[in-house]
Amino acid sequence: MQNQQKIQNQQTPVPESPRMSDRDLVNDLLSMEKYLTASYNNAMNEASHEALYQDLLSVFTETQNEQRELYNLMFQNGWYKLEAAEQQKVQQSLQQHQGYSNQFPYGNQMQ
Repeated sequence: MQNQQKIQNQQTPVPESPRMSDRDLVNDLLSMEKYLTASYNNAMNEASHEALYQDLLSVFTETQNEQRELYNLMFQNGWYKLEAAEQQKVQQSLQQHQGYSNQFPYGNQMQ
C-alpha cells in the first residue's frame, strides 16, 4: 500500500468541549449545503415550468456558492483534508475521458 500525500493547511485548534465548536458548526453547515445543492439539482432536472426552473437555478447557484465558501473556510483552517491523486491515476483518467470525446456525435469539437 502506498502512502498517500495529504493536502491540508495547518489545523486551527478548537477547544475540546461538549458544546459545538466553530469547526463543528461549519462542518454541519457544509453538510447541509451539500445536501441542499443535490436536492435543488434534482428539482431542476424535474421542473417542467420554465419560471420554476429559473427560480430553482437561482437558489441552487446561491446555495452552491455558499457551499464553496464553507468548503474554503474548512480547508483554510485545516479542518478539511484531501488526498493527492497519484500521477498515474490522473493520466489514466485523462486518457479514459479523452476516449469518450471520440464518441461525441459531432466529432472532437470541444470548446
